[in-house]
Amino acid sequence: MAQQNFRVGRLEQEIQREVNDILLKRVRDPRVQGVTVTGVEVTGDLQQATVYYSLLSDLASDNKKAADGLSAATGLIRKELGSRLTIYKTPELTFKKDDSIQYGNHIDDLIRQLEQSDK
Repeated sequence: MAQQNFRVGRLEQEIQREVNDILLKRVRDPRVQGVTVTGVEVTGDLQQATVYYSLLSDLASDNKKAADGLSAATGLIRKELGSRLTIYKTPELTFKKDDSIQYGNHIDDLIRQLEQSDK
């Protein structure tokens, strides 16, 4: 069981590194400019992978464009992953926006407001 968890974790890191590289070098879609992969979760059977990404922009239109661009490039990204990774079957990819960075910034702002109100 521990061997399987180690393999899943190693595969998640490898997918994250390769998807970042593919987005930078192979995907020419301007909608995915500025997209950074922040994490990957792979199911235990290695058949599906959820790729979490973040954007520098907070605009809803940019988020929508990036999501559309990633969904359009999913086939290319999966094909490239298949050629770069040495696994039996390339997992199906699902892209989800990672809101943890924005949430962390929001918490920092709340803490700063509390500190200023105490003074």
